[in-house]
Amino acid sequence: MGAKGTETRCRLISATRELVEKHGYFGAGLNQIIETSGAPRGSLYFHFPGGKDQLVAEAVAQAGNEISALIDAVAPGDTAGAATSLLNAFGDRLEASDWSQGCPVATVTLDVSAANDVIQAECASAYASWEEALRIRLRADGHPDAADLAAAILAMIEGGLLLARAQRSREPLERVARTIRTML
Repeated sequence: MGAKGTETRCRLISATRELVEKHGYFGAGLNQIIETSGAPRGSLYFHFPGGKDQLVAEAVAQAGNEISALIDAVAPGDTAGAATSLLNAFGDRLEASDWSQGCPVATVTLDVSAANDVIQAECASAYASWEEALRIRLRADGHPDAADLAAAILAMIEGGLLLARAQRSREPLERVARTIRTML
């Protein structure tokens, strides 16, 4: 695939992430994705022969990788700092989008993962990679219960995002960050 094809593919994934996160899986139609991406109509099925499901699955995978990279970017020995950085990044996204974009994986998970095995697998994989990144950090920090702590921290972050979006406030995220610091 040439540079133009790669660019078109990336624009389609980016538009899908944005629209699915704002409007949900069912609220983001293919015509809207094509229009938002600026891609030629025929390019969607050329790049994503599996259609919308493949496109959404790849958008979830990309989002999962980006968030894993955010966790990994914080210096070892500071798991609370990694969680706080992640919360701050999510909070910035929420505010910049007028509270319409929180966790790109959560929206898809809530919308379709129970009815679509391909998308469910990508959502589960994204969450598993974040939990694993946190578990590795916690284990390196000397926490013997790293697996349980990682699961709890991830659940707290996701819950904080949901509350922040509902309340249109960063306060739930700030509470989660303080609680994580206290726990660790």
